[in-house]
This record gives sequence, structure tokens and C-alpha cells, in this order.
Amino acid sequence: MVPQQLALRVGLRDGITFDNFLSDGNEALLHQLRLGSEPFIYVWGQAGNGKSHLLHALVHSADEHGIAAVYLGLEEFRLLDVALLDGLEQYAVVAIDNVDAVAGERPWEEALFHLYNRIRDGGGRLVVTAATPPAQAGFHLPDLISRLGWGPVYQLHPLDDSGKAAALQLRARRRGMVLPDDVAAYLLKHSARDLPGLFGLLDELDHATLTAKRRLTIPFVRELLRQSEST
Repeated sequence: MVPQQLALRVGLRDGITFDNFLSDGNEALLHQLRLGSEPFIYVWGQAGNGKSHLLHALVHSADEHGIAAVYLGLEEFRLLDVALLDGLEQYAVVAIDNVDAVAGERPWEEALFHLYNRIRDGGGRLVVTAATPPAQAGFHLPDLISRLGWGPVYQLHPLDDSGKAAALQLRARRRGMVLPDDVAAYLLKHSARDLPGLFGLLDELDHATLTAKRRLTIPFVRELLRQSEST
């Protein structure tokens, strides 16, 4: 792969599926991504709510069904060439994460505008994520703002603490772990509360339990967190 092609796949993480996404409050969005026919979807919400998870899951699902799909994260767009957007319409499914990162960048806005048109003409599907709705994302090109709203615009609603605990337990089960209710509650109280941070901690706990051959209990988790804080 040439560097530009590699950039289209380097941010795609394995093991992220629709099945391990807790959809509480976001059922309509999840249904649309999995089974819907809308060619354009705009998803917005605060960081750590699962926007990237859904895009990774969308591309993995397409891959599993033999559908050509591509993921592109724009959070570090300055390291990329805007020409990267040329030809993306050849994929049946295009997922662009953090599209608002290029708001105010004229070359990128124009390239996105033309990409929308090419995907429409080719009958493809484009799903983008951002932190805010299209009109509030800081884009300058009126025609692009219009196209960002061509399809449904969904707000990704954050999970409350009980939802986060359920999401942790779901992810744990997928890994063959048993995460008791009291341990899940302890993690929410004594560690990072955003989902990416919690999932990263769960990965560490999985490794630690396998190494120590111990179950996940509050004393064990407390000990591990103290060790982490002291290093």
C-alpha cells in the first residue's frame, strides 16, 4: 500500500462491532446504520460517546458482507493530503470520522463538497461524525453545509452511569470475563469515566487477571489502580 492508501485503514481498530455497542437511547441510529438504506448520515455528539465505535463497526460489518468500505479519521488532517478524498466514491461505504476537524479549511471543504456529489451520483453511502450539528460545526462553504444535512442527522446520546456499567459488562462478556456489578460500580467511581478510558482499563484488567490467575474483585482492582498511580 502507498502511504495515502494506508492512511485509510491505519485508524481502523479490530474487535469493534455493532454487537458490542450498547445502544441505550440510540436505537434508531444503530438500526439505520445496520439495516437502513439512507445514503447520507451525519452523527454528532461529545467525544467519548461512541461515534468512532459506530464507524469502525460499520466498516467491519461491510467487510464481513463483502462490501467495499473505507474508514478515514480527519482529526490529524494536517498530516494528510486533501487529494486523499479523490476516488473514495469507488467504495460502497465511506465512513469519515471527525469531519468537523477540517471546518474552515477551504481546500478540504471543497473536496468534501465534491465527494458528496460523487457519492450521490454513484449510489454509494457516506456516514460522517462531528462534535456538533452541521450548522454549528464551523464550516464556511454553504453548499457543503447543505450537503452535510442531505440525510438524517442523529445526536449520539451519552450513556448514564448505569449505561456505562452495562457497556463495560457487555464488553467484558465478549472477552470471556466476568465483571460483577460492584466492581463495575467501583471502576466508575475511581477511574476514568469516559468510555474509551474505561474500555482501555478493562483491557488492562483482563491481562492482569490472566497473569495473576485471579477473579475481578474490588480488592484486586483497588490494588491494581494503586500500582498504576504509583508508577
